[in-house]
Amino acid sequence: MLVTTTYLEQTSPAQLAAGARPLPAGTRLERVEAITPEFSKFLYRSVGSGWNWADRLQLTRKQWESLLRMPGSETWVLSAGGAPAGYVELLGRPESAGTAVEIVYFGLFPEAIGRGLGGGLLSGGIRQAWQLHERWEGFAPVHRVWVHTCSLDGPAALANYTGRGMKVFKTEEEDLEPKDASLGLWPER
Repeated sequence: MLVTTTYLEQTSPAQLAAGARPLPAGTRLERVEAITPEFSKFLYRSVGSGWNWADRLQLTRKQWESLLRMPGSETWVLSAGGAPAGYVELLGRPESAGTAVEIVYFGLFPEAIGRGLGGGLLSGGIRQAWQLHERWEGFAPVHRVWVHTCSLDGPAALANYTGRGMKVFKTEEEDLEPKDASLGLWPER
């Protein structure tokens, strides 16, 4: 299957301002400071099982934990009515010009899609990405926030990113055989 991957970025927090969306009433975005591999995997599978997110499923618990404990790694969970509705995983990395923050994962639980939560979650996640250096000792100010999405992701993903002020800087096409990330999530019955 031919898969198109689109890379987007912001190079200034002002680029978010025009496209920022508030979170709806009754929701909140909160950083999970001591996230466990189990909770991270729950979020990853709950959001990504319908979009072929399978790259982390073969990791051991130790490997997963290692990713979560990297300096600059943060997980922000969107709650609606007290239950998780989506999440954003960020990873800050030093570059010569400062800190670049990747939005590693972003998405909503299936039952949260179509409820007007995606724009607010992404706006909040980008806002937190621009402030990541304030929470991590030794990190230079953030000079870039970036993400990649592909044609296997949700149909509103690319529009949501551009609607929050992110600009495309690269696209790639690759012939891939997507893995079924829903295997083992729920019994077939």
